Amino acid sequence: MFVMTMDQRASSRGPDRVAALIEGLIDQEENESSRGIVRPFQRTAGDEVQGVVDRAEIVVGIALSAARSGHWSVGIGVGQVRQPLPAETRAGAGPAFEYARIAVERAKHSPGRVAVAGPVTPGGPTDSTDSTGSAGSRTAAAGGNEVAELLEGIEAGLQLLAELEHRRSEEGQDAGRLVDAGKTQREAAHALGVTQQAVSSRLRTGLWGESRRLAAVVSGMLERVDRLVDGGGGPGGQG
Repeated sequence: MFVMTMDQRASSRGPDRVAALIEGLIDQEENESSRGIVRPFQRTAGDEVQGVVDRAEIVVGIALSAARSGHWSVGIGVGQVRQPLPAETRAGAGPAFEYARIAVERAKHSPGRVAVAGPVTPGGPTDSTDSTGSAGSRTAAAGGNEVAELLEGIEAGLQLLAELEHRRSEEGQDAGRLVDAGKTQREAAHALGVTQQAVSSRLRTGLWGESRRLAAVVSGMLERVDRLVDGGGGPGGQG
């Protein structure tokens, strides 16, 4: 399971953006292709929001959308949640909530203002410090090492993608969104009132294709970590 905690940047110097963020996420949840938000994003304290998600591609999409705006620090916690989940997100508990808190604090000082945390610290579910050297402990150690390596790769990929999203021109964003929606470059050009060559140039300059391939890879890595530490977020979570 994934818990996302997002904290508004420079909130004391600007308007409260929480309501607009939550409204946008509700719109996304109502889109059939975007189902995966299992507990709605809610204000938890001050200018902070939190939600529970069970699909890695939705996590990546939300994180990159937040990065694009430049207004949010995004923390992603990967791990178990206490079952059954309460109706209110703010009432949830479990390691994934704790990891999200760790991640959002790190995100405030990280590239792209995004960070990821999971059970790779001593004492966590994948900790394997066992002096007996048993086969079970060696297996746990291997699993813990894989989780640590995956989380490092996920965070690096998300930070690179977040920087690209934030720096891409609005014209490039518009062209990319139309292509992502299924339009051909010719159709996107017609919708934007520009030439097909202009659309192609905007996509190429904004590294749209490359960033979408990387986002798919990062999503796959997130799914792998979820399976390793939480069995995919099913009923086997913390009781």
